[in-house]
Amino acid sequence: MEYGLIGAKLGHSYSKIIHELLLPQYPYELHPLPTEAEARQFLEQRPFQAINVTIPYKQLVIPYCEAVDERASAIGAVNTIVNRDGKLYGHNTDFGGFLYMVKAHGVSLRGKTVLILGTGGTHNTVAAVCRSEGAAEILTVSRRAGEGRLDYAQAAARTDVQIVVNTTPAGMYPDNGGCLLELGGFDRLEAVFDVVYNPFRTELLLRAEERGAVAVCGFEMLVAQAVYAAEYFHDAPIDHARIGEIHKALKAKLCNISMVGMPSSGKTTIGKALAEKLGKTFVDLDEEIVRRAGKSIPDIFAQEGEAAFRRLETEAAAEAAKHTGQVISCGGGIVKTPGNARLLRQNGPVLWICRPLEALTVGGGRPLSSSREALEKMEAERLPLYRAAADGIVENSGSLNQAITAAEEVFYEILDSERA
Repeated sequence: MEYGLIGAKLGHSYSKIIHELLLPQYPYELHPLPTEAEARQFLEQRPFQAINVTIPYKQLVIPYCEAVDERASAIGAVNTIVNRDGKLYGHNTDFGGFLYMVKAHGVSLRGKTVLILGTGGTHNTVAAVCRSEGAAEILTVSRRAGEGRLDYAQAAARTDVQIVVNTTPAGMYPDNGGCLLELGGFDRLEAVFDVVYNPFRTELLLRAEERGAVAVCGFEMLVAQAVYAAEYFHDAPIDHARIGEIHKALKAKLCNISMVGMPSSGKTTIGKALAEKLGKTFVDLDEEIVRRAGKSIPDIFAQEGEAAFRRLETEAAAEAAKHTGQVISCGGGIVKTPGNARLLRQNGPVLWICRPLEALTVGGGRPLSSSREALEKMEAERLPLYRAAADGIVENSGSLNQAITAAEEVFYEILDSERA
C-alpha cells in the first residue's frame, strides 16, 4: 500500500473518508494489524510510502523510526510515519489536532486548572498542549490513585476544575452511554473536550451541555490531525481552511436527524423525503419495534400494555441512535420516556415536526389518538415534552416541499451553531 492507517481495530475509522476528501487522487487504505507480531512484521517490511498509526501501536512504532521529531519524542507517541528511501521518520500530529480543536471553540487554557481523564498516549499529548498553552495546573485521573494521579472520587472533589478532557474510551461506540465522571461539583467548569468521536455526543458531553459548558467531541481533532499528517505525507503545505470545510461536510453527512412530533404530524413523509435528498438512511422506529416484537403496535398495546411498548421503544431508539447517517422517524410518544431524547441526540439533532392540531388525523391505527378529544388531551400533555426534547422546530403547515426545505435549513443551522 502507498498510504493508509494501521492499528489493531479499524472497522469504524473515518480516516479513509477524511484523507480521500482532502486529496481525492491518492489511495488511502485501512490496514488492520490485530496482533503486535503482525505490527512488528509490517514495520520491518515497510511496504508503504507513509502511514498513520492508531491504538495500540503509537509507542511500539518508535524504535523502528530512523528519527522522531521533537514533539513526538517529548510526548512519547508517533501517529504519522513517512518512509524515505527505506528509512522511517516519525511525527505526532495529534498535538496540533487537539490544539486546533481547543482554539476553534474559543477556549483558552492559559491559567486554567485542567483535569485529564486517562493515562495513555493521548493523555501525554493533551498534557503537552496544556503546558504549551500555559495551563496553571494539570491534573491526571485514573481508576486508581497513585503518584501524580487522582482517582475519580478525588477528581470529583476538585471544585476548582475549569477544563475537563477525556482521553479514555469511555462512552465510545459500541459502548455508548458510559461515563466515568460526574460534573455536578465543578462550579467553575468552562469546557469539556472528549477525544472520542463516535458518538458525536458521549454521555460526558451531554452532561457538559446540560451545565452550559462548551462541549466538543474529538471529530475536529481527527480531521485536523489528518490534514497535518497529509502535509507530511506529501511534503507540501495544505490550506488549513480545509479542516473546517471537511469537518462541516463530513459532520453533515454522518449526523443523524431524529424527528419527533404528534401522530400524523408528517414525520415519516418528511423523513423519507429528507433522507433521500441528503443521502441518508431512513429509519422508521415504529417499524423497528414491530420487527422486534413480531406483532403490530395495536397488538402490543392490547396484549402487553403501554409500559411494555415504551420499553421496546427505548430499546429500539438506543440501538438506532448508535449508528450514523440516518433520518429517524419516532413515534409520537417517544418523548414520554425520560432519557429517550438524550439517546437520540448522541449522533445528531432532534427536530420537532410541528403541525396544527386541526390538521392531525384521528385514528389511523394509533391506539392513543382514537378521537379528537384524545388528540387534544395528548397535545396538551406532550407539547412541553417536544419543546424540551427538540434542538429545532420545523413548521409543517404548508406544502410537503416547504416542510422538507424547512427541515433541511434547520438541520444546517443547528450544525453551524455548534461551531459558533
